[in-house]
Amino acid sequence: QAQLVESGGGLVQPGGSLRLSCVAPRMIFSVFSPLHMGWYRQVPGKERELVASINPGSATNYADSVKGRFTISRNNSRKTVWLQMSNLKPDDTATYYCNAFDTAKQPRYNWGQGTQVTVSS
Repeated sequence: QAQLVESGGGLVQPGGSLRLSCVAPRMIFSVFSPLHMGWYRQVPGKERELVASINPGSATNYADSVKGRFTISRNNSRKTVWLQMSNLKPDDTATYYCNAFDTAKQPRYNWGQGTQVTVSS
């Protein structure tokens, strides 16, 4: 079983919203809570990009392409990270993944299966 399991993707019209969830079912609280967590996305033929991150203290950062539209949050006791996506655009279409990353911004765990988001009318 993967360390991190993503869900919540789907097909949505432009301007719509989705909420993605990332759960760490195998981690204990003391391992999850100090992790720097991120949501990434990837489209075929392109590199995976970090779109939102949240540190252990819940400070957040966003890629310019999603700033003002996406919100990342976490609940350490539930070992869960969310990505609330609003005003979705066709360019947001991608497979979305979550992972923890280290101080060098390198992913800490194997990638899960991700969750597909398709924005189309």
